[in-house]
Amino acid sequence: MQPFAGRAAVAGIGMTALSRESGRTELELATQACRAACADAGVPPRDVDAVLSYHLNDSAPVVQVARALGIERLGWHNDIAGGGTQAASILGDAAMLIHAGLARNILIYRALNGRSGKRMNTVSTGPQERHTYGLAGPVPLFALAATRYLHDTGLTAEHLHAVVAQSRRNAGGNPRALRREPLALADYLARPYVCTPLRTVDCCQETDGACALLVSGVLDGPRVRAVVRGGGPGCSAMDRSPDVTAIFSAYVAPMLWEASGLRPSDVDVALPYDAYSWLVPRQLEDFGLVARGELGPYLLEGRHAWVNPHGGLLSEGYVHGLNNVAQAVRELRSGREVALVTGFGGSYGSAALLVR
Repeated sequence: MQPFAGRAAVAGIGMTALSRESGRTELELATQACRAACADAGVPPRDVDAVLSYHLNDSAPVVQVARALGIERLGWHNDIAGGGTQAASILGDAAMLIHAGLARNILIYRALNGRSGKRMNTVSTGPQERHTYGLAGPVPLFALAATRYLHDTGLTAEHLHAVVAQSRRNAGGNPRALRREPLALADYLARPYVCTPLRTVDCCQETDGACALLVSGVLDGPRVRAVVRGGGPGCSAMDRSPDVTAIFSAYVAPMLWEASGLRPSDVDVALPYDAYSWLVPRQLEDFGLVARGELGPYLLEGRHAWVNPHGGLLSEGYVHGLNNVAQAVRELRSGREVALVTGFGGSYGSAALLVR
């Protein structure tokens, strides 16, 4: 068991509306989400003594957000450079601060104008992949890994459609979701490719918005049971990898179960980082939730309805994964017992277990 297990609770969550053109600055979005998280927890901003965020040079710095919130004496604060890998592990940063006695109430936020401002599809994969493989961005990089994964598992476009269609069904009851319309197989197959085998609807949205969490060592709420972070030579380092399909979950899943003392069967809601449709079956497999040989019928029969019940990044919106963590808190508040949340960055990433 990790030393901080159970010491930190997510006592408050807050989100702005999600859109494709907010018409607002990242600072305004971040401040609104943080105020909402504080109000949800019943903690005035003046009682916040630490602020954490992660970004790709596309957000408002924590000192500016703290000033806008009226936090006069700011304690521990950090702007963490990084994207989706941080979505789960930033909970670990907060839990460690609480365990060390360095903070009592911590604000975590992610704010971005991901559609009207800096768009994720323009992020470079770096000179190694660009020069060696001619991959100009994240979609071609992970599409190449997806091609191999589908070949190895026998999954097809029909199975990817099952992931996206279930995401839409789940989002149907979520008023925050940007994509709520049903998606029939024929409509899915008619959508253009971004990079084979990934069609436009296989890729997460580009969204304007913000999400915030209030993590506390003195208030009640869903507890942080375990957090792990790691990776290896998989689809982010194809020239060094024995398996180009190996995403972060191949490496961190064993670490998570060892650190938590829990088992896959204990999880009753999963919030995997679904930047691309194929990542859902890959993570279900890696975390021991569904065996590889069962993935095909499992998806086609819609048995994955308990995965991202709000629609996830594919259908609700894309706040770099932190909105999935917020949904995990909602699920635990409503009666679920154990929630798995993950953060994806190719071969590197993070995972956390929250418990009621």
